[in-house]
Amino acid sequence: MAAQAALAQMAIASGLQAAPVPGVKTLPAMGFYDPDRGVVAAPGPVAALVTFYRSWLAAADVAPIDALIRALRERGMSAVGAFAPSLKAPGLSAWLADALPGGPELVVNATGFSGGGVDGYLGNGEMPGVAPFGGWSCPVFQVALSTNRRRDWLAAERGLSPSDLAMNVVLPEVDGRIFAGVISFKAVSARDPDLQYSRFAHRHDAGLLAQAVGRIVAWRALAQSADRVAVVLSTYPGRDWQQAHAVGLDAPASVVAVGAMLGVDLPGLPAGVVEWSVADYRAALARLPQRLREDLEAAWGEPESDPDCVDGAFRLRVSRHGPVILALQPERSHRAGREDSYHDLTRVPRHAYVAFYLWLAEQDAQALIHMGAHGTLEWMPGKAVALSGDCWPQALLGTLPVIYPFIVNDPGEAAQAKRRIGAVTLGHMPPPMRASALPPGMAGLERSLDEYSTADGLDPARRDRLIAAIREEARAWGSRTI
Repeated sequence: MAAQAALAQMAIASGLQAAPVPGVKTLPAMGFYDPDRGVVAAPGPVAALVTFYRSWLAAADVAPIDALIRALRERGMSAVGAFAPSLKAPGLSAWLADALPGGPELVVNATGFSGGGVDGYLGNGEMPGVAPFGGWSCPVFQVALSTNRRRDWLAAERGLSPSDLAMNVVLPEVDGRIFAGVISFKAVSARDPDLQYSRFAHRHDAGLLAQAVGRIVAWRALAQSADRVAVVLSTYPGRDWQQAHAVGLDAPASVVAVGAMLGVDLPGLPAGVVEWSVADYRAALARLPQRLREDLEAAWGEPESDPDCVDGAFRLRVSRHGPVILALQPERSHRAGREDSYHDLTRVPRHAYVAFYLWLAEQDAQALIHMGAHGTLEWMPGKAVALSGDCWPQALLGTLPVIYPFIVNDPGEAAQAKRRIGAVTLGHMPPPMRASALPPGMAGLERSLDEYSTADGLDPARRDRLIAAIREEARAWGSRTI
């Protein structure tokens, strides 16, 4: 409307006739927004608040925001938009707190960068924390409106450009936002013959927007009622006696603790096996994108050739405990080469791995808790961030919320889980170090080992004598492997 009024004034100044343009022609610095009514008054209690840039509204470039608000409403949420120059705009926190004193159930943020300054403060008297949402006890989701074209995203293994990645993913992670995905790209409109101008504007992707809204809705449902949960343990690093291994975390004891929180008596490890027929697996597999099915067959052949397929059924390490599923994540590749394939972003998962997640999708779980660092789902082939349906993590997980206890001194691999499977990572400290003492009587063996390390490479004859002495003493202590 403001643009129409400006054009009318320009026409009049040029000696042409122009009809008056009715309506409000100014835009406040911040305000609430409805896709059908434009700028509106404070809405009262809302379930979802969608925050976006004022500049988009001024440029009439809000098609993705309109679609997002409408999609949230279609999923049963009262949703409204809120615009501002940026999340660091002076007075924004106070304005939101005054307009929505109880806060929304959730926030969906479409602006870039972090909302906080040094030490989480804005530096202008605003409240600390994840400004301007620090005063509310609600989750904040991040959606990306890419500044690039859709074809660029489709062709890029990285997914988003470096600038989009920094603005819409990396810096929002500082505020603890949950990445819901990319929902739009820039596109060129038809050239206007009168204005001799073609707009380069945001255009939402219906499939990606539905995917993002699905994640948001799933997290909201989890906050309202969390009883059907799948707890998954890793098979890293590959020895039978280290199943359920997690870096710096006693995973079996943690499973027992989570069970107590849920009111369910859980063992530390899965206590049984679930069989899933190849026929059922093939039916579920047919719902995956054709390209993934072709890659799977090319890499692994027929499902019946999988080592975990016995007599026409997959044997999954799963046990049920009331509404809770406890499972051991299957091998993604050959058991013998696990260390090489564990972080391989090009290795297609084998049939049993795919079968587990397709089976899990049919169990109506509300959330997946992956117990400790780390599993392999976030290391499947696909884009690095802003995944498509042709990326293995997205195809296998869908919109299922992931809760991921993760050791705090490994932020790089935690970021992989956040960006590729939308995980909420719960940082835990490394276990405390304890002083240990040498068992009585082993001081002689320790001295011999020290002498061996000194003699090795300098005095071969003495080294060989020490080897015999060390072996003899070790055998005296009961060692059978020397």
